[in-house]
This record gives sequence, C-alpha cells and structure tokens, in this order.
Amino acid sequence: MDIKEIQNLIKFVAKSGASEVKLEMDDIKITIKTGSDSETTIVHQVPAPQIPQVAATPTAVEATTPAATPAPAATKTEEDSKYITIKSPIIGTFYRKPSPDKPLFVEVGQTIAEGDVLCIIEAMKLFNEIESEVSGKIVKILVDDASPVEFDQPLFLVDPS
Repeated sequence: MDIKEIQNLIKFVAKSGASEVKLEMDDIKITIKTGSDSETTIVHQVPAPQIPQVAATPTAVEATTPAATPAPAATKTEEDSKYITIKSPIIGTFYRKPSPDKPLFVEVGQTIAEGDVLCIIEAMKLFNEIESEVSGKIVKILVDDASPVEFDQPLFLVDPS
C-alpha cells in the first residue's frame, strides 16, 4: 500500500463520518481516528492477520510508513485571490534546504517554474522533494524551517503573474 492509497483512505474515512477505522493486511496495520482538530494515521509494517475492521467517524491520522512524493495541491486563497497557495501533500517535517550546509531551495521574491523543488518534507526518515505545480514568484513562505506540517497545510503563496 503506497502513500497515495493511504491518503485516499484517509479522505474517504473523513468524508464517511466514521470516528475510527482499523485495517490490517498482510504486513501493514493502519488505524485512522477522527474527532480532533489534528489528523493522525498510524501505520505499522509488521506481520498481522488479514482482518479489516471499521468503526464510525474520522478525525486523526499519524503516518508511519514510507511516503511517496505526491505533488502539492495548488489552490486560490480566500484572502488574496491573485495568489496561489501551495499546500503540503503529506504529514511530516518541513525543510527549506536539502541539508544544513546547502543553500535554500527557494526564497521570497524568487521566480519559480513548474517542476522546481520548493522544499523537502521528511516522513518516516524518507525525504520527499516537493515540486511546484505552478510557475510564478514566491510571495510568502508560510512555514518555518524544521517545523512539523499537516496534510493540506499551506506552505507557500505564489504570484502566478
């Protein structure tokens, strides 16, 4: 089961109104709980019997599996409709540089193109490069370096003009 499938499962559980879902398959065990402001998904990769169990109402999700590198979501913000918000595609730790001794990926005022790496999000010791889906100019960086981020949390404001 890859990160996309887990994210889709989380979205499905959130929309279904279930408060807790437990899924056990071969070597993966997933628990999704909802009801609080933060999402928590717990994924264990240990041999477990195949017995899927489902309860009712999603809210928490805490990832503990290797994450793929899904592209960030880009949407218009309500505050400033001329800017595009680039959001986190995964839960993890946000880093602005590839390593402590390297330069920043992007800075405020810098022009970016589609496919440019904007940051890295670490999830379960995997470093996922987050690439831009839009071209434009970085207006604001909304997260501090080495800060934890949630799924769908705004990271950057981009002026597409």
